[in-house]
Amino acid sequence: MRALLVVNPAATTTSARTRDVLIHALASDLKLEVANTEYRGHARDLARRAAESGTYDVVVALGGDGTVNEVVNGLLHHGPAPSDLPRLAVVPGGSTNVFARALGLPNHVVEATGALLAALREGSERTVGLGLAAGTPGTADEAVPARWFTFCAGFGFDAGVIGRVEQQRERGKRSTHALYVRQALRQFFGEPHRRQGTITIERPGEDPITDLALSIVCNTSPWTFFGNRPIYASPKASFDTGLDVLGLTKLTTPAVTRYATHLLTSTPERGPHGKHAVSLHDLADFTLQSQAPLPLQMDGDHLGLRTSVTFTGVRHALRVIV
Repeated sequence: MRALLVVNPAATTTSARTRDVLIHALASDLKLEVANTEYRGHARDLARRAAESGTYDVVVALGGDGTVNEVVNGLLHHGPAPSDLPRLAVVPGGSTNVFARALGLPNHVVEATGALLAALREGSERTVGLGLAAGTPGTADEAVPARWFTFCAGFGFDAGVIGRVEQQRERGKRSTHALYVRQALRQFFGEPHRRQGTITIERPGEDPITDLALSIVCNTSPWTFFGNRPIYASPKASFDTGLDVLGLTKLTTPAVTRYATHLLTSTPERGPHGKHAVSLHDLADFTLQSQAPLPLQMDGDHLGLRTSVTFTGVRHALRVIV
């Protein structure tokens, strides 16, 4: 099998020696070409060229969720072709690796490589659905290019937290759970819309849901991990269905305390719930609009401010070796 291995050399949990070992292991079973990323967006460009060339049977992403997201967007630059979906494999090398872990892959890079080699030998793969976010026609954001996401997107509070974390990482801070907690607290106390939300969910044929202060879009479950603990924002979300949404109408101190506890104690059967929580399951198309510009994130990548984003759940978008 011909494969392109896209390597993020800055991946937080792999060393140069580890990457060399993994490359040799993969090369024993694959006709392998290796490409290291050199700038933000490079993984997307490499995967796009690989897809357009028709040279490779599979593209392997070695890195964190950001690297995987870029590779997916490169593979699907021209959209999914139902008769010939692109094939992806993942070796987790980031700090959280939500997509790989949601697929059931080990979080240890060497163990994950062994699992990948076994799946390749057995021809084991599955088809997954993905989320697609784009600018909404008729709004100031209509020209924003569409972008795929693999496990989640956020409009508002959680995207603001990720933006703060990225700023800290640019200053040399390591990506740790403690860093996320600190930035979440700073975002909370600086959040201007936590008592009266500005977000509206619009769905075809349904009444709008207004005044949300937080909105999380999930393509799978769990939403993220806190260490080894899975966090379920939308427990019913699945790669086999459309998109799920969790919205909160208030971010007051009592409400945040209650819903943070719900998240930390969430299970595959029960997520955040209560009078200020809105949960929607298996949506094909919807729009999130805000009266004020809010930050947007996809797969943990901060994408700047938006006033309107249209989401589509695309089933059968990608083949994954697993």
